[in-house]
Amino acid sequence: MNKVMVEISARHCHLTREHVDILFGAGYQLTNKKDLSQPGQFACEEKITIEGPKGSLKMSILGPERPDSQVEVSFTEARQLGITVPVRESGAVAGCPGCTLIGPAGTVELDCGVMAAKRHMHITPEDAVVFGVTDKQIIGIKVGENDRELTFGDVIVRVSPKYATAVHVDTDEANACGITGTVDGVVVL
Repeated sequence: MNKVMVEISARHCHLTREHVDILFGAGYQLTNKKDLSQPGQFACEEKITIEGPKGSLKMSILGPERPDSQVEVSFTEARQLGITVPVRESGAVAGCPGCTLIGPAGTVELDCGVMAAKRHMHITPEDAVVFGVTDKQIIGIKVGENDRELTFGDVIVRVSPKYATAVHVDTDEANACGITGTVDGVVVL
């Protein structure tokens, strides 16, 4: 049985250097509040407001800066914002809807980049051999206990020596199987 850590990825955004400058002021450096499970990734002290046609949400920023700004929300949160979002892999912002980013020093009209992140498994090359999976393979992950156990299908595998092995699901997905925090899941091939 191939057990893997499953983490809940709550709503967050990634920002470009240009957008950090606009939202927080020229040359501003995001503050690392907490390192995340993926090497080099961190939650920032700073937050911004994401505004859509029907509402707004305070949102955490994850660092470091990225080539494209993007906003990752659950379907429930997208409805609160009034935005219809596609399911996409992180970084695939083309064709996604936009929103307004509001920071303490300015605002950004984001043309595209709001998405529901596709559930995925980060995995090291060494662990990929042990689990018998390959990059871009689609697998299942069984999670939950008792009356809420379920198997998520359509989980994309991402293999890289830059990763730590972990599965990411969003808050709607976590709520569907009654999990909180970090739990063990089982890879289903």
